[in-house]
This record gives sequence, structure tokens and C-alpha cells, in this order.
Amino acid sequence: MSDTTTVPWLVRDLPVPASLDDDDAWGLHAVADLERVAMTHDWGNADLAYSAAEALVALHDQRYTARSTVVATHPDDPHQVVGALSLRAPQAGNTHLTEASLVVHPEHRHRGVGTALLAAAEERTRALGRRLLILESDHTSEPPADDADALTPPTGAGRIARDDPFARFAARHGLALEQADRYSVLHLPVAGTLLASLRDEAQDRAGADYAVVTWQGRCPDEWVDHFAVLETRMSTDAPRGGLEIEEDPWDADRIRAAEETSARSGRGSLVTAAVHVPSGTLVAFTEVEYPLEAPEVVFQEDTLVLREHRGHRLGQLVKAVNLERLAEIRPDARRVHTWNAEENSYMLRINVALGFRPTGVSGAWTKAIG
Repeated sequence: MSDTTTVPWLVRDLPVPASLDDDDAWGLHAVADLERVAMTHDWGNADLAYSAAEALVALHDQRYTARSTVVATHPDDPHQVVGALSLRAPQAGNTHLTEASLVVHPEHRHRGVGTALLAAAEERTRALGRRLLILESDHTSEPPADDADALTPPTGAGRIARDDPFARFAARHGLALEQADRYSVLHLPVAGTLLASLRDEAQDRAGADYAVVTWQGRCPDEWVDHFAVLETRMSTDAPRGGLEIEEDPWDADRIRAAEETSARSGRGSLVTAAVHVPSGTLVAFTEVEYPLEAPEVVFQEDTLVLREHRGHRLGQLVKAVNLERLAEIRPDARRVHTWNAEENSYMLRINVALGFRPTGVSGAWTKAIG
């Protein structure tokens, strides 16, 4: 049980070591340990924790997103990390903002660690000349729909308890809730008959004008430019609640850079896309990633159907096919984690049909930086 004593925490940027064997790598190892402890405490497992190796690869790749890590340590032990801040500053688009996430050791919560790290996030956002900070939060439960006192974003979709510790923290520091995502988990295996039924139903609705293609790891050269269009449209077509998000441009080079980073961080990926046969273009896709050294764990990444091709159950089609293929290549997978905007009722219905079950809610909070 943590107390509420405030300590003058030491807040500093972590250096980026050349390798995890360097003396300067102590911080990345400490943050990875912190994340495992915090995630296990909050969720009952460490699936959502990043390894030190994954963090190092991300920090070495600054081409499209400038990343940095700030830690809070105990004044009596500068290597005792009690909290960490991850900062991401987009470089290709949305250069008016930075994104941030916080993690605090369960034994040191409510002692000013989050406040110290939030101040660091604001200071660094200001130093970058950016005017908007987006801070993410995770909550292990969502209030019922009839809770009139719950906080809701401008869309009216999704809820966070007003007395939630992070909600109180946000209120004290002038953060506004702009979007809520439902966090869901699919426990594997899914019955093959269910996936086949959903796939056939969707293909019948789509008709002969649409076909699917699937790839593992590297996108085939013939589709890479099409895939870049889909990734760009993720920033304009996907629900964004009240967030001020502009187009984030992708091209073939950025696709290849992302694939290289994923591979170097020890993650595999699987993509299923829908082809509009008459035009020969990709018009929908879904992607999962999986840590190669954690065979039970899978993360559902982006899913998108272009606006002009909606209404043909392409989202259901690509998701069902991707899960069928996942069962073949990752037979030991047991959990798929996903996050969906609460206003995205269509995608949420697909996930429920596939067997995903609500597990928590994530918030996106903003603060204007003067």
C-alpha cells in the first residue's frame, strides 16, 4: 500500500546507449522492469510491457517519430526508477503535438511522481515548439452506461469514472478527455467454424469485386505503394474523437522503415488486405504483431476500410481471414489485445462477433501548451 508522502523526485532524460550491454543502458533495463511490475499489478500479466530490447530499437529509429524517455528516480538512489515518461514527437505530420504515456511503480503512486513527469512532458513539448500534448491513460474497468457521473469525451462514446485516480490527476492538471478507446482481449484459439462462417458471410456480401491477399513480415513490392496509401488514410479515416489530428503521410520508404524496425525489435507481423478487383487497388487491411519470444501474445494493430468502400463487410472479411492465418503460423498464441475508439461501433461489433471481450478503457487527454 503506497502512502501519499511527496518526495523531491529526480527527473532526467535517459541516454540512448549503443547497446544493452553499455553502462548507460541501466535506465532501459530499469524501465522494462518497472513496466513488468506495473502491468502485472494492473492487468494480471506483463503482456503490455515493452522489453528493453524493443525500447532500444525504437529509440534508435528517429526518422518518422522522435522518441525519448524521461525517468523519475529516488533522490537517495539515482538508479531506483519509480516512474517513466515516454514521449513521441511525430516528424512527418502532426508536428504541432507530442504524445506521451506515463507509468508509475505501484508502491510509489499518489506521491507526486506523475506530477513531476507531467511537468517534464509539458516542458519538453514547449521546447520542441509544439502547442498540444496528448497524454494516454489506462483503466481496468469502464463505468456502466447509466452512470450519469462518469466522464465522457466529446463524442459521448466511452466512459471513465470521475473518481478514477488518473481522472482526478487530469482534473488537477488541466487535462481534457478527448477520446476513449475500449480495450478488449480475444482468448485463443477461436473455433475454426466461427471464423469460417464470418469469413464466408463477409465474402458473400463483398461479392466478386473484392478479394483478399495476406502477407507475413515484408509487404510484397506490388502492394507497398497501395499499403502506404492505407496507412496514410489511417490518420484521416479512422475515428479520432475530439483529437486535433492531421494527415500523417506514408510512402514506400516509410513502410520499409517500419518493417525493419519491427523485425529488429523481435516482432513478427501478419497483414490481410482486401483488393478491389476492378481497380486493382488495396482498399482495406488489418495487421497483427507478435513478439517472437512471447508465443502466447498478439497485438491487433491498425484496421481500416477506406470510406468509399465501406458497407461491404470488408472489415469483417480481413479480420476473420487474418485470424485464420494467425492460427496456422502462431498456434501457441493465446491472447490478442486490441484497442478501438468507442465511437467506432461497426468495428466493435466485428470484434464482439469474433469473441473479443471488454477488458478496460484507455483515455486520450489533451492540454494546450503555451
